[in-house]
Amino acid sequence: IGVGLVGFGIFFVLFGMLLYFDSVLLAFGNILFLSGLVFIIGFRRTFTFFFQRPKLKGTSFFLGGVIIVLMRWPILGMLLEAYGFITLFRSFFPVAFGFFGSLLNIPVLSKVSRALG
Repeated sequence: IGVGLVGFGIFFVLFGMLLYFDSVLLAFGNILFLSGLVFIIGFRRTFTFFFQRPKLKGTSFFLGGVIIVLMRWPILGMLLEAYGFITLFRSFFPVAFGFFGSLLNIPVLSKVSRALG
């Protein structure tokens, strides 16, 4: 359920941005994303993740952006959310890029990348 909610949340955020920052779609996507995160890792771990002392700046920007989107100022809210998201998940990006780099070690994908490159 949680992965589905996060997926739909990301879909609605991207679709809202595609439709010239439609505030209703963006707000719905933000709510789905946050509720999906709670379903995946639990309420307590979500709360402790967002409110760790080093991550308070990113949390304030991200949640402040959500509130501003809910107040129907979507462009400013999405800018604040993007900065907060990058600040919150800064430590996760090297892990994700390492995973995507290791995908080229799969035999089928390495042949495809050599053929395209």
